Amino acid sequence: MRKDFKERTGERGSAGVKFVIALLVIGLTANAGYNYIPVAYEAESMKSEMSTAVLQGIAMPGKINPVDNVKARIQKAMQIAALPQDATLTVTQNGNAINARVAYVREVSILPFGIYRYRYVFDHTATPTGFLLKQAGS
Repeated sequence: MRKDFKERTGERGSAGVKFVIALLVIGLTANAGYNYIPVAYEAESMKSEMSTAVLQGIAMPGKINPVDNVKARIQKAMQIAALPQDATLTVTQNGNAINARVAYVREVSILPFGIYRYRYVFDHTATPTGFLLKQAGS
């Protein structure tokens, strides 16, 4: 009986190594999330701001140029979100609808020390939807 116990040496130990590997994986995942989540949140916030600006541009009464108004609102949102300087903004008017497009690329450090950097590509075109567009078109 004692002899069988001695022959199973491969089942002993190595809990410390497994613990360190598990901590390393958890740490790397937490670092990636810590760096990626704010960038993704800013992108979704920018999409929301663009949609709001386009809808408000259609609904603006008076003699205000809707294209300039939408462009100013989106540029302000771009400054608040601290988007890269090379971000492009294009606002066009197609009939009663206003389309706004913002595109940029941001580097996100997924692994520490610059081992792996992810290129987050944002390219979104906001087009108005809803009852305002239907009223303006009819």
